[in-house]
Amino acid sequence: MMRKLLTIILFGVLAGTAARAQDAPPADSLKKVFSLNDYTMVGVEYGASLSRMQFNPSKTQGNLFVPHTVGVYVLKYGKLFDGSPNFGLKAGVRYGHEGYQFKMNKETGITPTLEGAEKAIIDLVEVPMMAHFHADGLHFKVMLDLGIYGGYRLSIERIGKRVYDEYRYSFMDWDYRIDYGITGGLGFGLVFDPIEFHVNAGVRYSWGSLYRADYLSPDFYRFAYPLDFMLTTGLYFQITKRTGKTKGQIRREAYNQVYNPGKNGETGGESR
Repeated sequence: MMRKLLTIILFGVLAGTAARAQDAPPADSLKKVFSLNDYTMVGVEYGASLSRMQFNPSKTQGNLFVPHTVGVYVLKYGKLFDGSPNFGLKAGVRYGHEGYQFKMNKETGITPTLEGAEKAIIDLVEVPMMAHFHADGLHFKVMLDLGIYGGYRLSIERIGKRVYDEYRYSFMDWDYRIDYGITGGLGFGLVFDPIEFHVNAGVRYSWGSLYRADYLSPDFYRFAYPLDFMLTTGLYFQITKRTGKTKGQIRREAYNQVYNPGKNGETGGESR
């Protein structure tokens, strides 16, 4: 009697285990808890910059703080060579600043000047185009940008006691207005679909000097290359779906279910 009872209990346990195994989701579905689409977003970034120059010959200077850096960007995520999912492109239009601020040389006791100015602020508009690398979680991401930019110097303000009034807000004949160089940065984002908050620390190094190298002497070249550090916060809006099935994927699956059922894992065999 006891042997029959144990046999019945063992059979019941095995039958229950088999039933639960049949109802369990496939192993593949457990692996893909978070899947990122190739999605697009647009956003606005606002912040401030610290500016200085790479002078030749060198001049004693400090960092120039200038607020009001504003940019409008489009971010498109995609797979690099149809492989890595951590790639994207970032492009936009940015209004920012370049400039310099001299300080007294402790050895000579003299504060350098340029065209009589001890300080200058240059406004510019630029178009950055960058490769964008990202690592994403469900509500958090880290980002790296690297690329080039082209821009135009809109205006200049020279500040100092020895600046002539006619030059205070004017570019010289030997000054360059076209600007270009490399730009990039690091950042992180908080994601609450369809809104993302980004914080970025960026850098911009110009390959375009402020003035013609031989404007003082054809025998002695002078250069001034702007170097700027930017800290911005941004608000982005996803305009395509970040996770889950997109409308295009749903439409393709519906089409395949009707016209190509075998593509969705269904047997398309003939009825008997």
